[in-house]
Amino acid sequence: LILMDETMAFVTKARAVKVGDSTLASQFYEFVRELTGFADGRERLVVVVSLPKSEEEMSAEDEQDFNRLAKATTRVAEPYLLARDLEIPEIVRRRLFDSVGSAEDVRKTARAYARWVQEHREQLPVWFPLDRAQETFEATYPFHPTVLSVFERKWQTLHSFQRTRGILRLLAQWVADAYEDGFKGAHADPLIALGTAPLEDQFFRASVLDQLGEERLQAAILADIAGEEAHAVRLDADASDTLRRLRLHRKVASALFFESSGGQQRQEATVPELRLAVGEPDLDIGYVETALEALQDACYYLGFEGNRYRFSIRPNLNKLLADRRAALDAHDVEEEARTAIRKVFSSKRGVAAPFELCPFPEDTAAIPDLPALQLVYLDPVRGVGEEGRTFVRRALEEKGGSARVFKNALVFCLPDASGALLEAARRALAWKTLADEAPSLELGDEGPRQLAEQQKRAERDLQEAVWRAYHRLAFLGADGGLVEEDLGLLHSSAAESMMALVQARLRQRDELTDALAPGKVIQSWPKGLEEWSTKAFRDAVYASPLFPRVTRADALKETIARGVRERLFGYAIKRSGEYVRIVFGDELDPADVDFSEEVVLVPEELARQLQEAGPSVEAPVPAPAATAEAPAGAAPSGGEAVPLFTGEKVAAIRWRGRIPPQKWTTFYTKVLSRLVSDGGLELEVEFEAKPPGGLYAERADEIRQHLRELGVTEEIEVDEESE
Repeated sequence: LILMDETMAFVTKARAVKVGDSTLASQFYEFVRELTGFADGRERLVVVVSLPKSEEEMSAEDEQDFNRLAKATTRVAEPYLLARDLEIPEIVRRRLFDSVGSAEDVRKTARAYARWVQEHREQLPVWFPLDRAQETFEATYPFHPTVLSVFERKWQTLHSFQRTRGILRLLAQWVADAYEDGFKGAHADPLIALGTAPLEDQFFRASVLDQLGEERLQAAILADIAGEEAHAVRLDADASDTLRRLRLHRKVASALFFESSGGQQRQEATVPELRLAVGEPDLDIGYVETALEALQDACYYLGFEGNRYRFSIRPNLNKLLADRRAALDAHDVEEEARTAIRKVFSSKRGVAAPFELCPFPEDTAAIPDLPALQLVYLDPVRGVGEEGRTFVRRALEEKGGSARVFKNALVFCLPDASGALLEAARRALAWKTLADEAPSLELGDEGPRQLAEQQKRAERDLQEAVWRAYHRLAFLGADGGLVEEDLGLLHSSAAESMMALVQARLRQRDELTDALAPGKVIQSWPKGLEEWSTKAFRDAVYASPLFPRVTRADALKETIARGVRERLFGYAIKRSGEYVRIVFGDELDPADVDFSEEVVLVPEELARQLQEAGPSVEAPVPAPAATAEAPAGAAPSGGEAVPLFTGEKVAAIRWRGRIPPQKWTTFYTKVLSRLVSDGGLELEVEFEAKPPGGLYAERADEIRQHLRELGVTEEIEVDEESE
């Protein structure tokens, strides 16, 4: 055997040595040619020429010399693969270990791993020799087979990869760290696997990056895999006992790095490859996907497409998101949360809402004092805890500097601790900001789709955060005290909106009703009061906790109409101390019921007396055409209607003009009431109130309430007060 080792190193030196008209290197080429030609014709003679100098280290002159040597030897050379299959791990073991332990221990460990592989063979990569699993694990012990195969499968195509000396040096450092960890009792892993790579060691990390030829990957290692605050380390610390003990996030991230990083022919790690790399006896294989999902949501340099993952030097959406989140203004985050809260509380269009919504009142004066149900939801920042309860107590007693009347009309929804809600709002706003910047970002092929998915997910998470936060109700109890109810753990599937959920819960407690029985009017009649104005009755319903909360004022009109029909009480109009109209025992259209100080409810006995008075009490007619004088064209008592006019007719009459407010009643009596009996009268009203000092906003709310009671549109235009 003639062995020529370090041949290129010799040629580099020989190139500078002059021998006559040539160099020592030129003479060496001739010598190699003669020697190989001589050996080719002889038996029992072998010439082995090794060229260990890597292409990475060659100069242009080295490459020329290499080609000359290759030409001189290959004409008679026979290709020979020095190591194959399981011979490679045996060579590695002999270079690194004096002994790997007893043969029985090796077989026991290999048998346990092979059993796990067979149990999950359908979920592992097809290139692994599943039918020879135990033999493979025994041959590579104490390394996991993927530690050695990853260099053969993927890293050998790297331009800077040193297949022999570089990998042996890397593995030697790996073994030293594993031995030190085992000696200290830090970890007791059955095999040296990709997931146990000591990437936290700066010297080992430097060797890895040197082999990869990409120093910039250090950012990914420190941020996501093995830094003190790395995402994988943090996820393990926060995980369940099983995952924390296995350090599974750290192992999956490390294995993913070796299977995917830096310039390989196939720059990705598949889920089956990761299962094989981190799998060990008694491991639930589903935990691998669990760890992957957590890493996918947390890591800054981890990219994915389907079930293929890779670490790269390009920051992913998570990193971009973190940068945007850090730059967000706290005020903008709070406004994002408030916008989401309004959406959750608002009912869908076309759905009748029992409550007026009063969002985020800054003081008690901001909550209107009206005879209408109001759902007041407090600010997510300032309405939390005892501060929120104190505000509710004050709001039930006062409206600014005056006493509150309609206490029973208020229902409050209080937020819990706002941290999770504001965090969800910050995340949603950051994704929204990224979506706006998407055209200027380098997101790759899958980036835009992933960005859209993440934005939708963040919006859903924010919505759910609102539901979880606003789970406490507060309202006035029957005893006049504050009642609180915890709605429990809420989510968006609980109801169409938060308003609908509050409505349903209050109905369950009999705190909310769509109708009020007429008997309740009798039971609640104020003592010593001969008559009860309809306005005072309505106000009492919305002021006193003795009444259930009625969803709409029209229901009270129906209550009055029903009570009159059932002869429980009478409905009368009173002017200047005289009863001018009484309805008792007859049909009363709820639409004709008016809430006014001049319209009163009278007890049954008084109603009978007024009804028996006959001519002194007029027959009921719809308000407000209240007059003792019979309108023109009315039929005489006991007779048929006699036409007041004769002669030619016109198709219609119209008028447009201005009426002084104080003459409106006269206008109705003298003009409109005479057209009512003819039929076909249509009214279109337009008004504008613009006093010099302006109007309080509460007046507009009051007008809306009265318009709603009349059954007409409540939409009014409000001009902001100018400076």
